[in-house]
Amino acid sequence: MAEETDALEAMARILSPHCRVTRLSDGALIADWKRTRFLGLATAEVQKFSSGSPEERAELVTGLMRAGCATGRRKKSADVGVGLWLGGVHLLIRTLGFGRVLRLLSLAAPGYARADLPSAEEVGRLKHAVQSHSSRSWLVNGDCKSEAVTAFVLLRRCGLNAVLHVGVHEHPFALHAWTASGGLCVPDAVPRGHAFTPVLSIGCGGQ
Repeated sequence: MAEETDALEAMARILSPHCRVTRLSDGALIADWKRTRFLGLATAEVQKFSSGSPEERAELVTGLMRAGCATGRRKKSADVGVGLWLGGVHLLIRTLGFGRVLRLLSLAAPGYARADLPSAEEVGRLKHAVQSHSSRSWLVNGDCKSEAVTAFVLLRRCGLNAVLHVGVHEHPFALHAWTASGGLCVPDAVPRGHAFTPVLSIGCGGQ
């Protein structure tokens, strides 16, 4: 059992963010949520990820890359993707307005959802990437609307449940946006200790 768990963890580390691996009685199933397709692996193939030779693992990784389930330099590519999404979302909000962008979320955020719940670790990585790019960008400069929409879209495109909230603070009057998933919020729901009352919440598929 421990060997199988190690093998699945080793496999999960090289998969693209939009793929999820699940253990089966006779192997494993990789769910590709970006393309809405599934790839099955036999038990012997799964075990190669933890106990196989470097050549065997390289062959399997190459096969997953050809199938679009794994990418080279995953972390760097993922971070670059987050930055591009964040910048694009910010420009859309400035061009079309925040309200119109919210109405377009159903086009960018798929309506299907994975059976498993989002993990705090997975959402935490995305939160760190979004806020790191936001703080370094003179264009975005910590804009909560851009961060919330970007996090919502990327989480939903991975098949994860997420809810985007827009809240209001009366005295002094202020608006704030954040996306909640896996017990975390992107950005923080209570910035600088100021609580906001949600007046709009958007969930599955931008509805």
